[in-house]
Amino acid sequence: MPPDDPDPVRPQPAWPSGWKTVWLLSLFDLPTETKAQRRAYARFRKDLLNDGFTMMQYSVYQRHCASPENAELHLQRIAAVLPPEGEVRFLIITDKQFGRIRTFWGSRRKPAEKTPAQLEFF
Repeated sequence: MPPDDPDPVRPQPAWPSGWKTVWLLSLFDLPTETKAQRRAYARFRKDLLNDGFTMMQYSVYQRHCASPENAELHLQRIAAVLPPEGEVRFLIITDKQFGRIRTFWGSRRKPAEKTPAQLEFF
């Protein structure tokens, strides 16, 4: 006898470990004393934006990636256009870790940002 519900809820299969979404963070401290340094800073920031990063706060940019392998691809792409001076760090964290970030404005807590609803296919 079939169940009363024609569309029973089925458990979702576990994603393979390589398909877990991650966030790629770029944290940088670049000099801006000379015109050439300011130009390199602006170029680097533009390269981050062109690669799909968004500004999280000054000198900290974030990008949602479909997998750790995809994050590594974007990291290598940006590492190829690093400015000649300054310090740039990259951090890859899981979506779950990113969701645990707590943001404060002064002494008040700001609600967490929502995770993108779909995977990115490029």
